[in-house]
Amino acid sequence: MLVRAVAANAGEGAERLYCPLASAVAGRVKARERAASARLARWPLFCLLRMRPRDASVPDLTFQGVANVGFGKGGGMYVRFRDRSEAGRALAGRLQEYAGRPDVIVLGLPRGGVPVAYEVARALGVPLDIFGVRKLGVPGQEELAMGAVASGGVRVINDEVVGGLAIDRLELNAVTSRELAELKRREQKYRAGRALPELAGRTVIVVDDGLATGSTMRAAVQALRQHGPARIVVAVPVGANQTCQRLQAEADEVVCPLSPEVFFAVGAWYEDFSQTSDAEVSALLERARHEQEAPVP
Repeated sequence: MLVRAVAANAGEGAERLYCPLASAVAGRVKARERAASARLARWPLFCLLRMRPRDASVPDLTFQGVANVGFGKGGGMYVRFRDRSEAGRALAGRLQEYAGRPDVIVLGLPRGGVPVAYEVARALGVPLDIFGVRKLGVPGQEELAMGAVASGGVRVINDEVVGGLAIDRLELNAVTSRELAELKRREQKYRAGRALPELAGRTVIVVDDGLATGSTMRAAVQALRQHGPARIVVAVPVGANQTCQRLQAEADEVVCPLSPEVFFAVGAWYEDFSQTSDAEVSALLERARHEQEAPVP
């Protein structure tokens, strides 16, 4: 049964999680299993994106001042950020070694990574910009990434997802073309004619609001390597434990203070995970530029 497969995938400690949608998901799957569910059943993680952990064990957590920190029934600590801005301020505390350095720049991944990146750049006193990356969502299940594309035409494919859901190349290429067009549109809108700053020889801190499969961040890191930075630091407030570990082989440093074994989805770790708008991204970039240009008193 699909729900049992999900529980098995969640691993040790899953029995302490309560998901109010579990029974509804099970009922829908059972009703559709003779028809459309056969394909999804081969990839049980699809319903993880619908679940919201109420009690997850988080070891060695030292965040302070976040929206919701407490203890669950098993004594394990859980945390949820109030919003992306709060998550960014908490993340900045783990990056203080980069504060005030002239070689450092923070790049936010639009759109959700930019409010986090703004708070990081502001706390460190370094420039903020964006780096274009787009997730390739599974058709009909867009929250689940089957890959990502980044500035410069770099494409990263999650073979596990593509193979598990039997995504054919025509579907994959169609999604890629659509997302590349959207990537170009957003870069033109956010940059307003400005070029990407020089990255060669610099320390680049790449920030997103979280890591699930890591496809988007992997594409960003691979594309950034083409610009010749001295060091690439991946920084996120929260990420799946295995994803954060895998990225250590691609980035020079990974800063991911909250990396629970039982993860489910990035949005589950935020009180407010509403969509970031184009207007908000543009406003934050403009505000960051003014703050960098302001004379030091």
